[in-house]
Amino acid sequence: MIYFDNAATTWPKPEAVYDAVVNTMKNYGANPGRSGHRMALSTARIVYESRELLADFFNAKSPRDIVFTSNATEALNMAIKGVLKPGDHVITSSMEHNSVARPLFALQKIGVEWDVVKCDSRGFLDPEDVKKAIKPHTRLIAMTHASNLTGTILPVEEVGKIARERGILFLVDAAQTAGIIPIDVQRMNIDLLAFPGHKGLYGPQGTGGLYVREGVDITPIKEGGTGSLSEHLEQPRMLPDRLESGTLNTPGIAGLAAGVRFIKQKDIENIRTHEQKLTSKFLEGIKYKKGISLYGPGDPAHMCAVVSLNVMELDSSELAYLLDSKFDIQVRPGLHCSPLAHKTIGTGERGAVRFSFSVFNTEDEVDEALEALDIICSRI
Repeated sequence: MIYFDNAATTWPKPEAVYDAVVNTMKNYGANPGRSGHRMALSTARIVYESRELLADFFNAKSPRDIVFTSNATEALNMAIKGVLKPGDHVITSSMEHNSVARPLFALQKIGVEWDVVKCDSRGFLDPEDVKKAIKPHTRLIAMTHASNLTGTILPVEEVGKIARERGILFLVDAAQTAGIIPIDVQRMNIDLLAFPGHKGLYGPQGTGGLYVREGVDITPIKEGGTGSLSEHLEQPRMLPDRLESGTLNTPGIAGLAAGVRFIKQKDIENIRTHEQKLTSKFLEGIKYKKGISLYGPGDPAHMCAVVSLNVMELDSSELAYLLDSKFDIQVRPGLHCSPLAHKTIGTGERGAVRFSFSVFNTEDEVDEALEALDIICSRI
């Protein structure tokens, strides 16, 4: 089986990730921050060391700036709904995932104003268009770092500079880039960074986080037990407790930390180079094939390892079915939870088939996928 659905979740994981999850479940099963006995303290230490690791990875000033969530979607909801109030204005790109679009659509009903800045047909965004969209009451700019449909890398650093100069909060969705492309929240002027644990960071599903720059006030979307200041009915104000009510997924967090250590050991630049090599080989292999429509930049230097295409008049789901059932190749068809992005590139009615690569994929696997596409094209 060839797995090319890493943009949805990476598979396989490094062996150390599996070991960390099992070890924590078996030997450190207590609740972190809720008790004073040895097991609870050991578990709390795992959580804190994981915070330290992620803070260093994203160049956050303090481990307290890292809030653990169940996924990037929860982190985005936490940031968007915790910052915006009726009367506020928010700007996004037209390449956003529904994890950004749906919360904003819901907030429009209570008086939040939302403007979408149009990207071009390859998914590129002009920072000047973002600047032109700013209004006196603009509170937030929310933007994906790279499209989950075309792989297009958006100009996060340039937009971050604009946001900081105007005193506007800047939220980045790093669902496709965390662990793949180096992210420095201080240099990029990122105030809020949502990241999944189960994609480029090679952690388990059900893990993720939100970086919150010191001084940014977020209203919690849930309250409850934090293991701190329990004598007060009011939710604690300090981070990360303010945004972490309830028992954490400690085994998952331990696995996420193991994934980050794997990346640091491999070196993120080496991972990026390997994925670019696979992407380049795949793009070159399909560039001149008759009957294949390719979307996005077409240049690995300007995209992450995500390539979307269609074959002749085949429905995207039918193509994915053929690749799975006849060639044992796993890909993702449809709208990829990103209807705005599909509308931008002109595939809103049809969808597309997405191939997405990881550090564990090989050039031989890419060759097999290209051969499979050849066979499918020749039989239609």
